[in-house]
Amino acid sequence: MNEDIEFTLDEANEGMYLAVQHLEKELQKLRAGKASAQMLDGVRIDYYGVMTPIDQTANISTPDARQIIVQPWDKSVLGLIDKAIQAANLGFNPRNEGEILRITVPPLTEERRRDLVKKAKTEAENGKISIRNIRRIANETAKKLKKDGVPEDEVEKLEADIQKLTDEYISKVDKILEIKEKDIMTV
Repeated sequence: MNEDIEFTLDEANEGMYLAVQHLEKELQKLRAGKASAQMLDGVRIDYYGVMTPIDQTANISTPDARQIIVQPWDKSVLGLIDKAIQAANLGFNPRNEGEILRITVPPLTEERRRDLVKKAKTEAENGKISIRNIRRIANETAKKLKKDGVPEDEVEKLEADIQKLTDEYISKVDKILEIKEKDIMTV
């Protein structure tokens, strides 16, 4: 086998696994009516000239299903965190209580739930596209192997294994989406 070609079935598997992991992380950001610290993932503040995630500047906790408490380690950034959360357009407004930000997570309306399901479906489709792109690259690599003298039956088996792997990961994406839809639509 040609040493220049590094893309193997294991690498395709790893790439597809990472695509599913990314999808799960993105879906955690979609709130399903319950407060969670992950809702604030991706919110960043300018912390002494560096764009920093707020979870690296504050303690984030959820004392109950309807509240998020953000307690910065450096009280001087409380206002910055407040503005960043509002600018992120997450659907809630933090209440500045001097030393902490208290965020009350409003219950989701039916319309908002449907919008979140649409977002979840979009994220799932993006995950499937990533998986298919990895399949395409793996299949191109298999064709290069064939040109480099690897027996045709081995290349065909590799392509079949790549397709089987793709089907498994697409199925995982569908299951993850189904669970998230139920979570979002449950009142």
